[in-house]
Amino acid sequence: MTDVLTPAPTSDDASPARRSLAARVLGHQLLWPVLAMGLMVVIDVLANPNFLDIRIVDGHLYGNPIDIVRNSAPVLLVALGMTLVIATRGIDLSVGAVAAIAAAVACTRIVEASDEGAASAAILACTTALAVCVLLGVWNGFLVAVLGIQPIIATLVLMVAGRGIALLVTDGQISTPTNETFSGLASGHVLGLPIAFLIAIGMVVLTALLTRRTALGMLIEAVGINPDASRLAGVRARTITWTVYVFAAVCAGIAGLIIAANTNSVNAETLGLWIELDAILAVVIGGTALTGGRFSLAGTVVGALLIATLARTIPNIGIPSEANYVFKAVVVVVVCLLQSPRARAALRVRSRRTSEPKAAIA
Repeated sequence: MTDVLTPAPTSDDASPARRSLAARVLGHQLLWPVLAMGLMVVIDVLANPNFLDIRIVDGHLYGNPIDIVRNSAPVLLVALGMTLVIATRGIDLSVGAVAAIAAAVACTRIVEASDEGAASAAILACTTALAVCVLLGVWNGFLVAVLGIQPIIATLVLMVAGRGIALLVTDGQISTPTNETFSGLASGHVLGLPIAFLIAIGMVVLTALLTRRTALGMLIEAVGINPDASRLAGVRARTITWTVYVFAAVCAGIAGLIIAANTNSVNAETLGLWIELDAILAVVIGGTALTGGRFSLAGTVVGALLIATLARTIPNIGIPSEANYVFKAVVVVVVCLLQSPRARAALRVRSRRTSEPKAAIA
């Protein structure tokens, strides 16, 4: 009996697998945002060797890394709702105004409560604020899904009017509630971790379960790819669109509550100002296409953490506050360019042209 020996794999046989793995890693949409975030952490450590130090005080974790994850919570929440809206080929510019309205309603209700410091006053105020956010989301969804107004125009209405509504709620004053339960949204801890971050991660997990373990995610992407075709296929495109705008408003409302709880006050003119742009950047950095049809919740989380890390890096390395937005824009543009398939293809061609003459000389 002749033994048939299986030939050992040669380097040529193994190379396609290795190339395939390398191509998948290099082509992954989250590679460059993660590398950019890692690079910023390295720069932070070089500027401040104690940057990554985490200390325990009264059983709670403190330090720059903890501050980053806590400060990322509002942007992450707003970006979470924005992700689903963009997946339906829409956009919501009113989330910052909705956050201001939610904070104004909650703080005003707490201040006007008979017992301002009671936990029940904070719970009732937050519930009322989120109910108002549901109505605002219904309004946006009605304009977009029923009346067919372009999302950027429909939400621009509430973006402009929203801060006026918040000013009316607070009578133009800065409300400063005194309620430990309410302030605990931003300063509280559970198992040593900030409550704000746990709320944001909880919303991400809940959204992931609803969109990836049910048909909801596929329906949202179907509406984003072609709303008319999905409607003809039996998908209730109007209901799906309406739902994501309500969800975005609720996420923005929770973010507004956390921001107000962080300072125990609400300034209707500045609370959540430009947070919609940070949310859109987080979504884009995370790889969700603005053209709709697909979305990445993991990418949104990475994008929000990248923006929070960037916000911490700017003062840590001594960049003047006047240059904050310029530096932020430069970093975001670089990351987006590295993610762009066309830019990566151009870099590959340039690298190939550079290496070929060297190989010919060798």
